[in-house]
Amino acid sequence: MDATVPGGEGRPPSMHDVARLAGVSHQTVSRVLNDSPSVRTETRERVEAAIAELGYRRNLAARALVTGRSHAIGVLGPYDADYGPMRTIQAVEVAAREAGFLPLMTTATRDREGLQAGIDFLLARAVDAIVVVAQHPIIGKVVDEMAPDLPVAYVLTGKGGRNRSIAIDQEAGVRLALEHLIGLGHTRIQHVRGPDEYAEADLRAQAYAEIMREHGLEPMPLLQGDWSAESGYNLEIDPEATGVFVANDQMALGVVKRLCEQGRDVPGEVSVVGFDDLEESAFFRPGLTTVRQDFSAVGQSAVKFLAGQLSGVRPAPPTPLEPTLLVRASTAQRV
Repeated sequence: MDATVPGGEGRPPSMHDVARLAGVSHQTVSRVLNDSPSVRTETRERVEAAIAELGYRRNLAARALVTGRSHAIGVLGPYDADYGPMRTIQAVEVAAREAGFLPLMTTATRDREGLQAGIDFLLARAVDAIVVVAQHPIIGKVVDEMAPDLPVAYVLTGKGGRNRSIAIDQEAGVRLALEHLIGLGHTRIQHVRGPDEYAEADLRAQAYAEIMREHGLEPMPLLQGDWSAESGYNLEIDPEATGVFVANDQMALGVVKRLCEQGRDVPGEVSVVGFDDLEESAFFRPGLTTVRQDFSAVGQSAVKFLAGQLSGVRPAPPTPLEPTLLVRASTAQRV
């Protein structure tokens, strides 16, 4: 006899098999699987024990046919494996599973054809909603064209203007970085921005110029990297700059290394602030002062936003999440 299949029938165990072993109806098994509060504790424990003994796995395809819903959330991420988007995707996956959804993930290149292929992949699997890691303006347009009636949450879009954006307030993060440097006496502050057409890079660069002028300071010429440490290393920081605000921690690592190799002490001569708070940032030499983005909170907020819509709740436009400043050894009072 097959030890895991009642009767040794060579088929996976069914809900009815679980019901027979637990001594309950299949409706009760269904209630347990759906976390119904109407099931008594001892009954729930018997059913869960039967599920474990039989190795029962819910047939999601059959469930979708009955309920008209897949209980799956699609996640469309960028093809490039940058830190922020990847951490956000991980956070969405964890939050989706905790909320009882199956996360289905795919990546897409920035061109229209690649985006359409990614969305097609998710729509073909009848996802109930989509989380879009929207770093480029065209992504929103393509999603709106292909899935106009599907609940969608756009994440990592700063103040992207969408009432479906789950974002960390980029301007607030830049303000934390610049006002920290200004408070230390720095007036010649240069910004290393990220690549063109990345929403966060554009927002941080715009906020840098606006906040500098707000404090009566002249913005210095922008330098541009590609998010990598190598690109930060290859940039030439203005000799007059005593402060550098870098759009992510990887580029900041390269900037610090290059400055030190040029004999410019960090933070004695030049203070450097990053953005994101990589796990390794505290172990840079010196430890990097940086703006922390809570990517886990972004993922949880996105899933909560979509779960509300799927349950029939009309959600209010999400409020941008607040970043925090972590002060470490890469910044110091200007002398």
